[in-house]
Amino acid sequence: MSELLYEGKAKKMFTTDDPNVLRVEYKNDATAFNGKKKAVFPGKGKLNNAICTKIFHVLQEKNIPTHFIEKISDTEQLVKAVDIVPIEVVVRNVVAGSLAKRLGLDEGVSLGRTIIEFYYKSDELGDPMINSDHALAMKLATEEELAEIRRQASRVNDVLQTLFADAGILLVDFKLEFGKLKSTGEIVLADEISPDTCRLWDIKTHEKLDKDVFRRNIADLPETYEKLFNRLEAVQ
Repeated sequence: MSELLYEGKAKKMFTTDDPNVLRVEYKNDATAFNGKKKAVFPGKGKLNNAICTKIFHVLQEKNIPTHFIEKISDTEQLVKAVDIVPIEVVVRNVVAGSLAKRLGLDEGVSLGRTIIEFYYKSDELGDPMINSDHALAMKLATEEELAEIRRQASRVNDVLQTLFADAGILLVDFKLEFGKLKSTGEIVLADEISPDTCRLWDIKTHEKLDKDVFRRNIADLPETYEKLFNRLEAVQ
């Protein structure tokens, strides 16, 4: 019998008859600023599920290991069960958001090289930034696991930059999570990749095609996500 295993800001996760497989349900909720701003948008869960499915299919075609199995309904997908590594990985190609504030850089400036940042997954502490030495000292991952996470994050960035560029979209930055398969211990990409977890701008106009439209009250969130999905679907 299926039981609720976890409920986050944007998804619910349920058990299945197979202990190595979980069912994910995408919610219509949107949050920002660590949950201080909240809203519900009918159709958001369906769009995020569709966008995430498209992206995971592309990554798997490029032999990047992920937890994704298949989409089973408008708002649900099956994934492999993992033990999440308690590190959020942020990949940055263009200055935006907290990086602009932290370093006093102008938003929209190309970094010239990709930056990969680690953050300790802790709601109580506000997900503080850490480096590899912190991660090792706190036993969040081994040196080999950290190296594999960096390698996979860099590979994901390469694939997604091409995918989005083909759709006329600039991949500014994005958040990744990794987990170890409960069945084998292999490190794989987990969680989701969606406009909730990425900054995506039109290459020419820098129109925002992500959750920043909600954060900054710029545009309608479902309309923005549908525009993004349609552009990705047009990419062969």
